[in-house]
Amino acid sequence: MPFHRFEALESKALTPDLSTGRGPVIEGQYLYFCLVHKVAGTGSELHYHPNELLIFPVRGALNAIVGRDRRIAAPGTFVHAPAYARHSMKATEEADCSYLYIKDKTWTVVGLAADQAVPDKAWTVDEINRLHTSGTLSRSKQDGASRMIVEGLNVCYYPLLDALDAPQVSARRVSWIEGERLAFGLFDVPGGYDEPECASARETFIYMIGGSMRARVGREAKTVGAGDVIEIPKGMRYRLKPAAPCVRYALVCSTPYLEQRIDGMTAEEREQARINNKAN
Repeated sequence: MPFHRFEALESKALTPDLSTGRGPVIEGQYLYFCLVHKVAGTGSELHYHPNELLIFPVRGALNAIVGRDRRIAAPGTFVHAPAYARHSMKATEEADCSYLYIKDKTWTVVGLAADQAVPDKAWTVDEINRLHTSGTLSRSKQDGASRMIVEGLNVCYYPLLDALDAPQVSARRVSWIEGERLAFGLFDVPGGYDEPECASARETFIYMIGGSMRARVGREAKTVGAGDVIEIPKGMRYRLKPAAPCVRYALVCSTPYLEQRIDGMTAEEREQARINNKAN
């Protein structure tokens, strides 16, 4: 199904012993696309994971740490956490927050404690919740050294808009940030700008921020507006037609590196990353 609304999906604690974050997960072939919610003043402990992480606040603000760099990330600021980077995301004291949360599927969405070695098998969201609820969750510190990276991460914060409802620009504008495994784009498109039909070169997810547009993915079509999610599998034909006066949306997609890495995984590597198991 190419069209989604996060509020129609089940919300779960994603890493209950390390974070207060809850949200639904839309699982693609190469990436996880989530909307995480945190109550004001709460969030995650410093932690890491083997996958790359993209963060884009859409409500409230985050007290964010990546490596040693601590900043306030409000809607309009994109945050990039490279694979294995130490990070923490907490809602500021002023208000609850929600943010787009995207990870590649070389690992599950469940994070690792800062001093924990990478285990032989990742937990799924359901597994970590069952273990946490039963009181049997153990994060072994004796299987080797943590692979968490703290130094040398460079600047991981990208201010793109003053606010999500900032005035529309006069022309089509794309802000594009491409990591090793995942890419993020923020699009401002005038109404009537008719994107040509094409086959998607990458697995792609679109989150509508403002305005509306007619979207067709394969044989299914829908007029989408703020809060709608469009899922476009790799190779699927699609077309986007923004309505007047303008549309603003965030787009994330896989990279060739990620696709080659996941497609080339051995059976043992796929089992460690739990590729064959649903996230929740």
